[in-house]
Amino acid sequence: MANVIIYTTPTCVYCKAAKEFFKEHNVSYEEKDVAKDEQARETMVKKSGMMAVPVIDINGKIIIGFDRAKVSQLLGIK
Repeated sequence: MANVIIYTTPTCVYCKAAKEFFKEHNVSYEEKDVAKDEQARETMVKKSGMMAVPVIDINGKIIIGFDRAKVSQLLGIK
């Protein structure tokens, strides 16, 4: 099973879309709200080099934004 972390903010529509996608495909994930969690925000910036959300970490591979095709590829979803 993939180790999935998604860095989000409460108002991000792409974050919500990514989380819905994970639920539809029964993908467990850990959510980090970077609006509230300063340490998570710093980690996200170190991983991605950006302040944009969502940042999705799948087994150490970083995706900035919700790229459905890339997420599917990394998770082995057809």
